[in-house]
Amino acid sequence: MCETTYGLQLTEVFGVPVEKKLRCLQNLCVTGTQSSVLLQVMVAQYMRLLMEVSHPVMFQCSTLIQSHYVIIQERRKLYEANMQKAGLELELEDKSVNGKTFFLKIHAPWEVLATYADVLKIKVPFKVNDIPENREIPVGWLFTPLRLPDHVMHPDPDYFTSSFDSNKHDFFLIEDKETFFPNSTRNRIVYYILSRCPYNKEDRLNKDKRGIKRLLNNGTYTSAFPLHDCRYWVKSRDPNCESERYSLYRYWARFFRFYKEQPLNLVRKYYGEKIGIYFAWLGFYTEMLFYAAVVGLICFIYGVATYDNTVWTKEICDKDIGGEIVMCPLCDKKCGFWKLNSTCNSTWQSHLFDNTATVFFAIFMGIWVTLFLEFWKRRQARLGYEWDLVDFEEEQQRLQLRPEYETKCTSRRLNRVTQEMEPYFPVTSKCARLCLSGATVLFWISLIIASIIGVIAYRLAVFAALASVMKDSPTNKLELVGSLITPQLATSVTASCINFVIIMLLNFLYERVAIWITDMEVPKTHVEYENKLTVKMFLFQFVNYYSSCFYVAFFKGKFVGYPGKYTYMFHISNLRNEECDPGGCLIELTTQLVIVMTGKQVWGNIQEALLPWLKNWWSSRNARSHPESLYSRWEQDYDLQNFSQFGLFYEYLEMVIQFGFITLFVASFPLAPLLALMNNILEVRVDAWKLTTQFRRPVAAKAHSIGAWDEILNLIAVFSVVTNAFIVAFTSDMIPRLVYFYAYHPGTELTMQGYVNNSLSNPAWFNSSVITTCRYRDYRYPPGHEHEYSHTMQFWHILAAKMAFIIIMEHVVFVVKFFVAWLIPDVPSDVQARVKRERYLVQEYLHNYEVDKLKKQLNQKGEEGQCICPEIAATVKHEVLSECLT
Repeated sequence: MCETTYGLQLTEVFGVPVEKKLRCLQNLCVTGTQSSVLLQVMVAQYMRLLMEVSHPVMFQCSTLIQSHYVIIQERRKLYEANMQKAGLELELEDKSVNGKTFFLKIHAPWEVLATYADVLKIKVPFKVNDIPENREIPVGWLFTPLRLPDHVMHPDPDYFTSSFDSNKHDFFLIEDKETFFPNSTRNRIVYYILSRCPYNKEDRLNKDKRGIKRLLNNGTYTSAFPLHDCRYWVKSRDPNCESERYSLYRYWARFFRFYKEQPLNLVRKYYGEKIGIYFAWLGFYTEMLFYAAVVGLICFIYGVATYDNTVWTKEICDKDIGGEIVMCPLCDKKCGFWKLNSTCNSTWQSHLFDNTATVFFAIFMGIWVTLFLEFWKRRQARLGYEWDLVDFEEEQQRLQLRPEYETKCTSRRLNRVTQEMEPYFPVTSKCARLCLSGATVLFWISLIIASIIGVIAYRLAVFAALASVMKDSPTNKLELVGSLITPQLATSVTASCINFVIIMLLNFLYERVAIWITDMEVPKTHVEYENKLTVKMFLFQFVNYYSSCFYVAFFKGKFVGYPGKYTYMFHISNLRNEECDPGGCLIELTTQLVIVMTGKQVWGNIQEALLPWLKNWWSSRNARSHPESLYSRWEQDYDLQNFSQFGLFYEYLEMVIQFGFITLFVASFPLAPLLALMNNILEVRVDAWKLTTQFRRPVAAKAHSIGAWDEILNLIAVFSVVTNAFIVAFTSDMIPRLVYFYAYHPGTELTMQGYVNNSLSNPAWFNSSVITTCRYRDYRYPPGHEHEYSHTMQFWHILAAKMAFIIIMEHVVFVVKFFVAWLIPDVPSDVQARVKRERYLVQEYLHNYEVDKLKKQLNQKGEEGQCICPEIAATVKHEVLSECLT
């Protein structure tokens, strides 16, 4: 038998404070083990440490603890007795390093596994797959270095499967009952039993008192999880143990295997379909990012290659053109006049991302995201077939009530499906909780907006302070902060860093608030709970991470006003609204995107990898000095971090937020997919490493898709087309340059010469002894004109061109998206054929099985001299009836 292959565990320490100096302590510890074939569950047992003293407070504390301990003991006794009645075998293991932890091993014999496999309709093999694989890849030898050994990629042969029937054992390919059900199926069956096993007496019809989750919540047990099958760095000594954890670590959970394919079948076999689907999606997303990263890199290289050929940039940097243009102050009082050529460096930097290739890349990403989602549907359909999820129904999960729901519901009504009385919340209570939940979400979103306004105020104040450095400088020696850093750039970088810190702080706080308000709503089922939490978290994260980028992209520099009538923040402060550089706001959007996106990814990887390792190192520091004979496998797993029910939720959320960065604002930073690609290559291995080495083994769960995240990705994909169209039109200077090039160029030849002078409004006069005129970025008539400071006709032409571009780009991309979605079927043709073939075989084999069974019954009755033909004439198959009559 394989040592400590599967299991669940439970533990906690319970304390009752009495006074500041006097405390009654009661230590609760739980442990358990498993065998290779039998799933085992670790259970925490309480150890009392009561002091016999005459102090009245201490005596009262002792009485309370004893009473509570008796209740805990009674619950545990009833629960364990009911587990044995359900067919499970229990074995108490009291060997632990600290001497206070007890582990209850739970074994599931074949009869229990077979019974519940029938109840859960688990699919098992009945025939080897006879459809040949026709997936030859051209020049496949080039991918040989990326391949893993076949026994790792395909740990089991490919079978046709059918739902298990405990009355038809001989129909299925059962060679060895000990290994017929895989590890993930076993621990799922045992957890299914534990989640429904009551802890009250049979004569008390209280359905609320059932399930391991309720016992975990009330402190009877403290944790529950399956055990790993071996240490991750060495194989099990038992030759019958498959040592799947070791194989996963060796071939998958190490960074230096980053270029290798993922052993998804082995991941699914060991962890279950839900975790397998996540890694399949993450791997596929990373593969698709490669193509977007290559195209984005080409667009960036194009910007670098055309670096020296941009006329408008040369004009800004030219001392005879940009050096002679004096710009109006960017703030009141503290800011002075400045030369246009002082923004030379930022203009060069802006050209790297604001060029003709930007439009192409924005359109390409609109099509890429459609291809990604459509091809993922095909990949998901293939996995669904290979992992027996084609007919998977989540109705059982939807109908499973959460223990918290059953506890907090005082009203009951008849369920029309089960015809049993079930708890429910009145409509008035639901509405009140939903209103409070919605108000809380709106409050936190308002808090994000307030923080963004604070960052904007910081931008304005700091920019005024930095700009005051050059207030009294002569106009021919206008110096900025350093030779490369302008006040705009310094303000943008520091504001982005501060904004990132605020984002992470609000995110840390809101995670707990979102869980609290979701618990307050008391969702009925686990699926409903997860969907509600997903909506709340993503809505908050969307506003939290993207609001600053939306401000820079669509609001900064758009509501500035003009000399003599500037627009001020809140109309009461002395802080003027921000203006964009002459090169545009795109470079600031790029800076904001890089800092927030990169900072989040770096912090996320540190948090995911370093913190669990440090916690495990600290918790096991004393036990590591003991030999393995004392420091058992189940206790080693107990010292690992718990993989919570939100483990995959946070992984999906992290990747979906990243997906938003590389789609919603990708027109401003073509290198975003490349950064995401490099992060995800690391992310796959970090997630695999921490799951294999730093976390307890989670309970296996089935899932046929990525759930609600699929709809969220589709919404982001549609919204990204709109945002990128607006970025190219309003944030980039692409449209104004094209309008000038085709409609306002000087002379008869198409040229960009004179564009900078054309893009700045005519002089505005000031009462100054040094400078009498200055220019500002806009298209307005000069003072003294009959329409002074009104927008010129060129402004309206540019606005019309921007709107036309948005409409055309959106329609083109949406038409291509819908055409591609229509053209690519969601399910590959070979998968459809295999599904039909399997269903046909199931019907045929079941038919033949029943016919053979009926023949044996007829022969047996015939030998006994019974008259059988008239009785079966109406029901027996044609061939059986013919044989009978003969």
